[in-house]
Amino acid sequence: MNELLSIVLTIITAATPLLLASIGELVVERSGVLNLGVEGMMAVGAVCGFGAALMTGSPLVGVLAAIAAGVILSMLFGFLTLTMVSNQVATGLALTLLGLGLAGMIGEGFVGQPGVKLEKISIPGLTGIPFIGPVLFGQDLLVYVSLIIVAATSYVLFRTKTGLIIRAVGDSHQSAHALGYSVIGVRYLCVMFGGACSGLAGGYLSLVYTPQWVENMTAGRGWIALALVVFASWLPWRLAIGAYLFGTITILGFSLQAVGIGIPSQLLSSLPYVVTILALVVISGNRALTRANTPACLGQPFVPDR
Repeated sequence: MNELLSIVLTIITAATPLLLASIGELVVERSGVLNLGVEGMMAVGAVCGFGAALMTGSPLVGVLAAIAAGVILSMLFGFLTLTMVSNQVATGLALTLLGLGLAGMIGEGFVGQPGVKLEKISIPGLTGIPFIGPVLFGQDLLVYVSLIIVAATSYVLFRTKTGLIIRAVGDSHQSAHALGYSVIGVRYLCVMFGGACSGLAGGYLSLVYTPQWVENMTAGRGWIALALVVFASWLPWRLAIGAYLFGTITILGFSLQAVGIGIPSQLLSSLPYVVTILALVVISGNRALTRANTPACLGQPFVPDR
């Protein structure tokens, strides 16, 4: 039972950064913008969160710094793609390269230093319940925040006027503009929200998952988050299920190594990425599923009438 509990807790920890990054990208893509710079924003969020927590001694300050770093980088992307109308795919790839390089430069002095960990919450009388207590009532704050963000995103997108505007901008920006809505303004706000979530996901890696700074510690999670949005067909709760599924696959490799199963460690480490590719291939083959929720204007530039 203790081994099972340890595996479940590790799965939750592995899934949370994927969930945070992908829910932000889902909102961005729902507004019609394709931001491939998630990996770069996560890396900058990780190093800024770690550095701020280390210098102040407060992991909460680190969380805020990670969010701010993600937002700033996302605003650069927004300026280039929404104001200057540059190619979204090329700009997103450039943002990833910029973020990874910038994170490596900023974090050069942080390598090898012990981090400040965001501790788990303990609720007297509830956390002590066997198995259920640690799983439901003994997580760190950001695990609960990630689930709240998913619930709030689902509610706002599908049950409020704000969500209707976001989806309208993503499905037909010309029609939304004709109705008097600021397409560029809506997309800027969505891009900033995506940046905040990506930065927070990076901060989770350096403050909770492994409280230290290591260059390239995002390890491709930003790309998995991008794939998760497509895997979930742009639906928040399906995205949450997918994030925990991919978290399970990630931990499965470590668990199999621990019990001594004779499978090369390199193959086990590649499992999440192999599954990502297979999932995208399967989804791409189902055109009805792909078209069901795909924003019609995804990746298309918009220039308002002068």
